[in-house]
Amino acid sequence: MLEISDNGRTWLLSGPTSSYALHLTGGDELLHLHWGPRIGLADAEALAVRPLPEYWPFESPLDGREEYPVEGGPRFVRPALSVRTDERRGTEWSFERHDSEGDELRLRFRDGGLNVTLHYRMRGDVVERWVTLDNRGADLELLRADSAAWTLPDREGWRLSQLHGRWGAESRLAQAPLTYGEKVIGSRRGHTGHQHLPWVALDTDATEERGEVYGCALGWSGSWRIAVAQLPDARVQVTGGAGYDDSGLLRLAAGETFTTPVFAGLWSDGGFGGASRAWHAYQRAYVIPDADQDRPVLFNSWEATEFDISEEQQSLLARRAAAIGVELFVVDDGWFGTRTSDRAGLGDWAPNPDRFPSGLKPLAEYVHALGMQFGIWVEPEMVNPDSELYRAHPDWVQYQSGRKRTEFRNQLVLNLARDDVREYLWERLDGLLSSAPIDYVKWDFNRCFSDAGWPGEAYPQRLWVDHVRALYDLLDRLRAAHPGVAFESCSGGGGRIDLGVLGRTDQVWTSDNTDPLDRLAIQHGFSQIHPARAMAAWVTDSPNAMLNHRASSLRFRFVSAMAGVLGVGGDLARWTEEELAEAGEWVTLYKEIRPLVQRGDLYRLRPPRGGLSAVQYVLGDETVVLAWLQAQSYGEPLPALRLRGLDPTAAYQCLETGEIHRGAVLVHHGLQAGLKGDLDAAVIHLRRI
Repeated sequence: MLEISDNGRTWLLSGPTSSYALHLTGGDELLHLHWGPRIGLADAEALAVRPLPEYWPFESPLDGREEYPVEGGPRFVRPALSVRTDERRGTEWSFERHDSEGDELRLRFRDGGLNVTLHYRMRGDVVERWVTLDNRGADLELLRADSAAWTLPDREGWRLSQLHGRWGAESRLAQAPLTYGEKVIGSRRGHTGHQHLPWVALDTDATEERGEVYGCALGWSGSWRIAVAQLPDARVQVTGGAGYDDSGLLRLAAGETFTTPVFAGLWSDGGFGGASRAWHAYQRAYVIPDADQDRPVLFNSWEATEFDISEEQQSLLARRAAAIGVELFVVDDGWFGTRTSDRAGLGDWAPNPDRFPSGLKPLAEYVHALGMQFGIWVEPEMVNPDSELYRAHPDWVQYQSGRKRTEFRNQLVLNLARDDVREYLWERLDGLLSSAPIDYVKWDFNRCFSDAGWPGEAYPQRLWVDHVRALYDLLDRLRAAHPGVAFESCSGGGGRIDLGVLGRTDQVWTSDNTDPLDRLAIQHGFSQIHPARAMAAWVTDSPNAMLNHRASSLRFRFVSAMAGVLGVGGDLARWTEEELAEAGEWVTLYKEIRPLVQRGDLYRLRPPRGGLSAVQYVLGDETVVLAWLQAQSYGEPLPALRLRGLDPTAAYQCLETGEIHRGAVLVHHGLQAGLKGDLDAAVIHLRRI
């Protein structure tokens, strides 16, 4: 809901439980008023008449209070907007007008020929913010154009939460007291990155289920930066947007426009759990395509076969996958070009004639006849030097003139900012999806930008932004042309996970690390911001061959992977009949609880810190608990799991044992998971009666 004061200079956006307010002074200073519990317009107007504090000349009364600080004038904070022309640098804007359309508020400012529009939209309790820059004057350079600046209320003892990691160890939660100065996270790698997810949260005394939490999440799949600043007067402000540094985003000629990605913010008084559930609901309702449709159980061939694949071999795996209840069969890397290793073939998106003599269509139709959907792996943004594409177009990659072309994984990055590259990929991918009944595409990105040059281009810096915009354009066009095809975002695991790519894909690959114990911490961090509906998780072979060679039971591997979108990635040709039968039982159980996991409210009952951990999902009258025991020490009894989100006046029946539990007992005294020993796990499915 949007409310506007009679004088048209105070604006209030409200959701079910929260409000966001801002005010324009007589000097065209746009000030932040309120972000927190729901208030009325009269409350916002009362805040608007409060005078700014007086400062010595070494500080600015605007710092930490402006809604969108620009560069120039009486400001010393990090600017959200930095503009340079041939004559000057900075912004001296004036307010033009406000307007609204539906639930979107637009505040329009002007600085000479540059029109700056600040956009606001409330989605539930999530505030979406972004900026449009429309140049109607002389050419200018955008050094920095953040999507928003978020201002927190005066509090003491702020704590910062973030998700950090690396390849194989993504999305791990770290929390630390916020100190004076700036904390900057981001990526200068050309993609979202394994090192940080573009999300931060701040609190002073919140627990999992109680206390105020402020969170911000950026929807951008390229290089990015979020800066959290505690200013000299202890006020806290968060800025964020596309690009890592201030070396330049784009050059805007007269008539050109740039729209920043969305930087979304959320306030919750339900602790970190309440904040997570609000983020999940927001993404299922407004971000993830077709989120009301549950994702199928998939099998992926990579860990079973790697590059050594054939149509006959894939058919054998498909038969075994169908027998255990798999619903989507995916052929990973190795089906195209001369791709017998990672040294060749990327860019040549046609089936290998020796491995698939009649193309992919016969295998896809065979998979469909087995009752499964069919999917493939691609890495369209990359090229091997040993490929027909590179030999024909060596200038299509990112490179610096006169410098060595750095290779990672024996590949280079195509320059998607070029129109000819983007059109080539569109033609190849559209033709590929039209050539066979393909239902799913795993879209990978296995190296970072390193030599991000564009010889001959007047402003080569623009490729950092235009590559991402071209990626979005390709995904949008392919989804429109092939509406029945689902897409998964992958980047060597969790290297491209953000609200921007989630708006165009159906799920994401969380990590290349499929060890079920490591995955608990990765999934715990992922759940702080993103829902289980988007989180792909696989059951692979034991001992785990990817990283640590840890051995674990099929039970532990399945229950770990059932916390998200279940997949199987082991070599089914080597599984025993007993293992296949057990796997079929787990797949059947997952299908029963899938609606709860993928669409239910998530409660993190105990974090994965070495002993007992558990998560709970609640949807309607049903709830399911997934519990894991890493190790039991000294024979000590395990604590009971106090459940959440239940009706304490109702009774709940365990669907496995038939045992009846009182809701009040489950909530206040808890439930025993019945685990013991090392790497044990359990699924407990309850229904209200």
